[in-house]
Amino acid sequence: MPNMTLQEALTWIAEVFEEPAGRIVRDTKRSEIPGWDSLGTLSLIAALDERFDIQLAEDAIEGLRGVADLLDVLRERGALAEA
Repeated sequence: MPNMTLQEALTWIAEVFEEPAGRIVRDTKRSEIPGWDSLGTLSLIAALDERFDIQLAEDAIEGLRGVADLLDVLRERGALAEA
C-alpha cells in the first residue's frame, strides 16, 4: 500500500474529483468541490478501493464532510504518511 505525502494525497483527491490540483487543500469542504456529488462519490469509492484497497461503509462515506475527513481515513488506513 503506497504511503503518500500530504501533497501527493491532495493531488490524488483533486484528480478523483477532476479539480485543478492547487484548488484542493486540507480545509476544502465537500460542498466546495463541484465534482463531489453522487457520481463523484462513486468515483471516490472506486479510487479508494483500486489504489489503496480501502473499502468504506456507506455511512462512513456519507460522513465525509471535506478533504480533512478523507485525509484522516487515508492516515488511519496507513496510506498517508504522518506529517
